[in-house]
Amino acid sequence: MSEAAAPEMETVALPGAKMAVRRLGRPDAEASLQLIWAHGWGVDHRLMAPLAESFSSRAANWLIDFPGFGASPRPEGDWGTADYADAIADWLKGLPRAEGAKRVWIGHSFGGRVAVQLAARHPEAVDAIVLIAGAGLQRKRGLLERLVRGAKRLRYKVLRALARGEEAKRALAQRFGSADYRNAGAMRPIFVKVVQEDLSAQAERVHHPALLLYGTLDQETPAEYGARYARLMADARFVELPGLDHYSVLGDGRHQVLTRLKEFLDKL
Repeated sequence: MSEAAAPEMETVALPGAKMAVRRLGRPDAEASLQLIWAHGWGVDHRLMAPLAESFSSRAANWLIDFPGFGASPRPEGDWGTADYADAIADWLKGLPRAEGAKRVWIGHSFGGRVAVQLAARHPEAVDAIVLIAGAGLQRKRGLLERLVRGAKRLRYKVLRALARGEEAKRALAQRFGSADYRNAGAMRPIFVKVVQEDLSAQAERVHHPALLLYGTLDQETPAEYGARYARLMADARFVELPGLDHYSVLGDGRHQVLTRLKEFLDKL
């Protein structure tokens, strides 16, 4: 999407940050359903827009660019997901909503992390949550994989201790870090904080209706995450989407997500 063709967005003030948002669909004061669409790490609201557009005639939709992504500047501090949830909860308090309307947070990957924190820390902010390939749990690894990863971390620490100068240390970080780490730029301290989080305890405090959608081919946030979240949450439905990975759930497999999402929303 070219810059000239990009839909108009507005900027809202959060505690410690500014956030660009795009409104789509029915007016808030008239809609019985309000959907908040939250993207994953390293992208912006446009990845969620095709899904949101499918609900333009039914719901009031808000697409957000998390602070530090898309059109939103980096937050003032090195935020974790709790900070994102707290700041956005403050915005949601002032967001118009029709009487009796249901507000649902729909988050992909990183947006799913914030969903868990938001529902746990600010249960009044939303009525239900949807995690699409939601992150936030630590991966369960076999012994061999743990040994290989441990050896890699040890090698990095040794080489970093021997490195002379910041340029050499940066080169090592580029060599050993993940693609998201290498591309994080000014957001790297936030990325490091976020990926170290385990939201198991927060998930146990989620009592909202929750829909957990995970692709069977997802290597970033495997379907096993969804099964674990379902056991931790009080009212969660876990659905595996065959043949889909971390990003095809929003692409070629979008129709599968829409079918499950509409079924879930119809029952709220």
